[in-house]
Amino acid sequence: MDRELHLKLTIRLYTDDNRRCFGPGIATLLERVREHRSLRAAASSMEMAYSKAWRIIRTAEEVFGCKMLDSTTGGRHGGGAVLTPEAERLLTAYRAYQADVEHYARENFQKSFGFYRTLDHEP
Repeated sequence: MDRELHLKLTIRLYTDDNRRCFGPGIATLLERVREHRSLRAAASSMEMAYSKAWRIIRTAEEVFGCKMLDSTTGGRHGGGAVLTPEAERLLTAYRAYQADVEHYARENFQKSFGFYRTLDHEP
């Protein structure tokens, strides 16, 4: 085999009734809110509908029982949004866990699949 193999992991958190509540989508959305200070701008930067962004945020708020965003409505200086301390804590925990799992997986990927180049050479 002439192609390189690589590992791609996606970590998603689910409730006990199998409802998705946190994963790469909301993590990126929260990071973009932090960057743009606006849910609308964050959603737009991801080519996501604003209504979908709100739906994702509301689902997480319902599951975790806390607000994810502190929002202000438009006015003289325009509206905006910032992450709540709870959202910052969840985002930090998610990214740290993701990094730990990816590190473990990369270390063990070669041990488990290092033989793949020899598959077409076996009798």
